[in-house]
Amino acid sequence: MWRLSLLLSVSLLLSGCQTTADGSLPASELKVISGPAASAIAGDMAARLAEQIGPGGKTAFLPDRGPPEIASALEAALKGWGYTIVSDERDPKTAKPVKLGWSVDEIDGQVLARIWTPTIALGRTYILTMAGAEPASPLSVLRRN
Repeated sequence: MWRLSLLLSVSLLLSGCQTTADGSLPASELKVISGPAASAIAGDMAARLAEQIGPGGKTAFLPDRGPPEIASALEAALKGWGYTIVSDERDPKTAKPVKLGWSVDEIDGQVLARIWTPTIALGRTYILTMAGAEPASPLSVLRRN
């Protein structure tokens, strides 16, 4: 009987853990982020990505995930760093694009922004301000082999 109770307890704990097919966490419901805050977050994350993988000259596939104001701000920020953004990963007119994933979630009153490629993942939390957003944590960098 105690084994059944243990099994049910473990099952309940693990049932809260979810990932999507590409390994990312499912997007949570996010409060509306203002245009200046979305631009500040997207600009900072695009700059940090360019520091890690090199600026410009690359084609990136950026899937639509999450709030449209952040998606358009991130696309504009990446274009500002010289990246070409495509909406179809299999576009025959472009070289094989770098696949980018991104998410923005609210956690404990702060905004957690993440951007990743197959070889690197970046994350940082932000505090929303009247003027936009400010980093609230150091940049987290994960390199994959």
